[in-house]
Amino acid sequence: MAEDVKKAMNSIAEFIIKASQQIDNETTTRFLKILTSALANKNKILVLGAGRSGLVAKAFAMRLMHLGFDVYVVGETITPSVHENDVLIAVSGSGSTQIVLSVASAAKRAKATVVAVTSFEDSPLGKMSDFIVKIPGRTKVATETDYFARQVMGLYEPLAPLGTLFEDTVMIFFDGVVYALMNLLGIAEEDMKKRHANIEGI
Repeated sequence: MAEDVKKAMNSIAEFIIKASQQIDNETTTRFLKILTSALANKNKILVLGAGRSGLVAKAFAMRLMHLGFDVYVVGETITPSVHENDVLIAVSGSGSTQIVLSVASAAKRAKATVVAVTSFEDSPLGKMSDFIVKIPGRTKVATETDYFARQVMGLYEPLAPLGTLFEDTVMIFFDGVVYALMNLLGIAEEDMKKRHANIEGI
């Protein structure tokens, strides 16, 4: 059984390496420019995702906060309203999750920049977004594409359960983006530690 764990880890790692080669440099460079421009112009960044995609988005938001960005997670009680030139980063493998589409649509009406992080450029999310970061991962979209509906109905996808490869790949991509931002902004790990939560255990 332990070998199954190692086999899965190796398969996921191999997939992420191959996926990284499919993400073109121009896309990554433009994504970095969107983020650094938001920081320079003091615009807010809001991140959004459902289920595991939401957890990955939250992890990215935490690192952006450590880097000094004005960043929020959609759905949290302290998240402010979105305004023109703010940035919404919407993470959805299928690009069809209803709650993500609703928020992205509202952000568009507010004239924010919507960035879709998805496997499907032609998805509803991709079509309404200003910029798309295509992340390989989902090879099949279930008949019911809404995350919460799939969860209730017990619908799952093969090739790692519930879109795991997409979320794992996005997590590593975001970590790579954080590393690049550290270099671009001249921020060291020690600087980030100063913004790290220091009230755990109190």
